[in-house]
Amino acid sequence: MTEQAARDRVWTIPNALSALRLLGVPLFLWLVLGPEADLWALAVLVVSGFTDWLDGFLARRWDQRSVLGQLLDPVADRLYLLAVVVGLALREVIPWWLAVLLPLRDVLLWGLVPFLRTRGYTSLPVHFIGKAATFCLLYAFPLLLLGDGDGDAARLANVFGWAFAWWGLGLYWWAGCLYAWQVRKLLASAPRVVRQRPPRRRPRQGGRVGA
Repeated sequence: MTEQAARDRVWTIPNALSALRLLGVPLFLWLVLGPEADLWALAVLVVSGFTDWLDGFLARRWDQRSVLGQLLDPVADRLYLLAVVVGLALREVIPWWLAVLLPLRDVLLWGLVPFLRTRGYTSLPVHFIGKAATFCLLYAFPLLLLGDGDGDAARLANVFGWAFAWWGLGLYWWAGCLYAWQVRKLLASAPRVVRQRPPRRRPRQGGRVGA
């Protein structure tokens, strides 16, 4: 199998795990906002975190990296963060300013994609700081959900949850600033890609009618 064919693969185990993670997004929202089954919602987040690690491990171990996998992994991360912050904000577990600040960073970064396309890129590699931020946030929100209760265990979970949340928020925006700086450097150094338009067809000239 050629390198290009390997990168274009769709049916791989890591891609299946990423698809499974995506199916858990609406399930988590329903569990949090419908029956308020917090323990089951936490179980969904635990499974999501484990499959997030497992699909990357298997992709490297079995050499099953693919373009689709590189797309699905960050999309699943963003959708989980969005689902968690919206669900917890609607439950009044976290304030709305936190629920707005996290997706706002992604909206601002999406605005940079048209500039990347002028240099022939659709995205840049995920930075380690961004992964660390996602790690902190995926720990923060389950702890904050556990902290939405009474007792010493809930208070302790709330303290650790907010610690992870502050670190995650700071790293998340720091990674966004680094990404924007990378885009700026790329625009300054890389040549603009000129997309050639396909040649226009000339209309056929019809013959004369009659003699």
